[in-house]
Amino acid sequence: MRAVNFVTKMMMNELLLFLMAFNLLFVVLIFAQFKTQRQELSEMLRQNREELMGQIKDNRQELATALHLLTDTMALRQGELIKSTEEKLEKMRETVDEKLHKTLEERLGQSFKLVSERLEAVQKGLGEMQSLANGVGDLKKVLSNVKTRGVLGEIQLGNILEQIMAPEQYAANVKTKKGSNDHVEFAIKLPGKDDFGQEVYLPVDAKFPQEDYVRLQTAYDTADLAGIESANKALAASIKKFAKDIRDKYIDPPFTTDFGIMFLPIEGLFAEVVRQPELVAILQREFKIIVTGPTTLAAMLNSLQMGFKTLAIQKRSSEVWQILGAVKTEFTKFGGVLEKARKKISEADDELEKLVTTRTNVLMSKLRKVEELPAAESQQLLGGPAEPLEIEED
Repeated sequence: MRAVNFVTKMMMNELLLFLMAFNLLFVVLIFAQFKTQRQELSEMLRQNREELMGQIKDNRQELATALHLLTDTMALRQGELIKSTEEKLEKMRETVDEKLHKTLEERLGQSFKLVSERLEAVQKGLGEMQSLANGVGDLKKVLSNVKTRGVLGEIQLGNILEQIMAPEQYAANVKTKKGSNDHVEFAIKLPGKDDFGQEVYLPVDAKFPQEDYVRLQTAYDTADLAGIESANKALAASIKKFAKDIRDKYIDPPFTTDFGIMFLPIEGLFAEVVRQPELVAILQREFKIIVTGPTTLAAMLNSLQMGFKTLAIQKRSSEVWQILGAVKTEFTKFGGVLEKARKKISEADDELEKLVTTRTNVLMSKLRKVEELPAAESQQLLGGPAEPLEIEED
């Protein structure tokens, strides 16, 4: 048994030695082959490197030649481009100089023309301002005259009335107070008549306290508080005096309304008056006077015009109602006459029905024994063909 084990162990050792020897031989063979391949690879790399260096040298020479040709070509093209650019720039400079010169001449011409026109306009304006200054001086002279100021206010008042009211709704220079020779500038005719069949007027008079108003404006411009207060008092006194004159001269109920209208032709003057509420209250309470300016008078006249139209519509409505009542009466009569005509027509229809039925039956009964003739003989005896009787049915 030991011998077998020993033999087996010996055989295993020999087998291991054999395998190790085989492996060592295999490694030597592989190393020898690798060395051979390495030499071949080194040779191939050396040959490739020589070929690559040769190609690189050839390519470098070709590239240098191409770069030289390209440089020459670029230099030539650059010279031509610079020359062409210089020529175009020269043409552009000439064109720009020509257009700039032309535009500059046109602009300078237009500017000189505009300046000349403006100078002419300024000269004309100076002449107009001189004329206006002369006109202002003339206007100042005109306004310094009390009678002329009244005429200007009357003209403005007349223009407002003419624009809003109809000619038959107002009158000028009217004597509104009985037993007085004073004439109010304008008077509005109210709709309807008084108990004596006469027109009822609303007096409207224009007033213009210029001196007091100018002093007030001067005090405002110089910021003179004492002057402003004094001018306001003087203006209030003038307005009260005007209101008293209108009340005493033109208001006479029932021939006029129990109040009148004072027209101030300047809006600024009207604003200064209504700025004093106590003054307006005194005018309305004591003097029965309503103060108006151009705008407020126009609004008041428009309100009066609407009232006049409303009264006219109401009057026309009553007339239309009366006409409709008369038409109703006549239509009732017409209905009665139409009913009588219907009855007569019905009676005539009954008579005609009786004639057609009863009398026809009687005649036919009498002629029943008479023999009828042929149509031809009947036509010959009656003198021609008989036309058939046609009856139209409705």
